[in-house]
Amino acid sequence: MNINYYKNCKLCPHECGIDRFKNLGICKQTSDIKLARASLHMWEEPPITGKNGSGTVFFTGCSLNCVFCQNKKISHTNLGLTKTINELSDIFLRLQNEKKATNINLVTPTHFSVSIAKAIEISKKNGLKIPIVYNTSGFEKEDIIEELKDTVDIFLTDFKYFDDSLAEKYSKIKNYSKYAKSAIKKMYEITGKFKIEENIMKKGVIARILVLPNEKEDAKNIIKFLYDTFKDNIIISIMNQYTPTEKYKYENLNRKVSKEEYEDVVNFAIDLGIENAFIQEDGTVSESFIPNFESFEGIK
Repeated sequence: MNINYYKNCKLCPHECGIDRFKNLGICKQTSDIKLARASLHMWEEPPITGKNGSGTVFFTGCSLNCVFCQNKKISHTNLGLTKTINELSDIFLRLQNEKKATNINLVTPTHFSVSIAKAIEISKKNGLKIPIVYNTSGFEKEDIIEELKDTVDIFLTDFKYFDDSLAEKYSKIKNYSKYAKSAIKKMYEITGKFKIEENIMKKGVIARILVLPNEKEDAKNIIKFLYDTFKDNIIISIMNQYTPTEKYKYENLNRKVSKEEYEDVVNFAIDLGIENAFIQEDGTVSESFIPNFESFEGIK
C-alpha cells in the first residue's frame, strides 16, 4: 500500500478526499499513527485469545460515529500517543517476543491501514510470525481489503446493521450494509474457510453481531445473510455484551439486552443449522470489558 493514500484519503467508504498529511479526516485523524493501548487482551473469542492473550493494539479515531460506542474515549476523540511506522513495528515485535501474544490484533485499523501494512512488512523481516488480526467495524472498502491480502491472516469483523435505517439512526452513516456485505465477501475470498490448530485460529473470518436492545430482528437478518452466504465456513460470534455507558436519547439503548432477547437470537441461529458460532454466557455484560485507555498501557 502506498503512503500517498493519505494525501487524498479514500481508505474508508466515506472517501472524504482530505489531505491527511495536513488535516483531520472524517476519522478525526491525520496521517500520524496514534495509539491508545497496546497490550495483552484476554476477552476475545477463545481461538483469538489463546492461552496468553491477544496482542491488541488500539488505534485512535474511527470512520464511524456510533452513539453507543464503548471505546468513545478514543474513537470520538484524539486521545493517544503518536508513533512512527518503525516504532509501531517494534511494538508488534515486543508483543510477540516479550509478551508471547497469540497474535497481533489491530483494533479499528482502517484509517491507518497504509502505515500498519508497512509496519507489519518491517516486523516480518525481523521475525514476526504470529497471525495478524484485522479487527474492524465492517465499514470497509472492498479494494482496500484486497490490498491487505498479503498482510492479514484473520478478519475479525463486526456486522453492525442489516437495516441501513438503523445505521443512520445509531451511527450517522448511509449504506453500511452494502459495504459490510461486499467487504466480508472479499475477506472470505482472501482467507478461505477458517483454520484452527491446537485451539488457535491461524486464518479465516469471524463475524461479530452485537445484539442491541429492541433490535433482535436485525441481528437475525444478519445471521441469516451470513449463513446463506458462507454456511459454516466462517465463524459467527453472537454477543450480548452491550453496555450503556451514558444516558442516550434512544430509550432502548439505556438498558442492557435482556436474556430473552439474546436467547431468541441464539435459538434462531441454532434453528438455521449453524454449527460454528460463539455465544456469550451470563456475566459478560460489564464495563470491566472496556479498557482504561488513559493509562496508555503497553506503549513506550
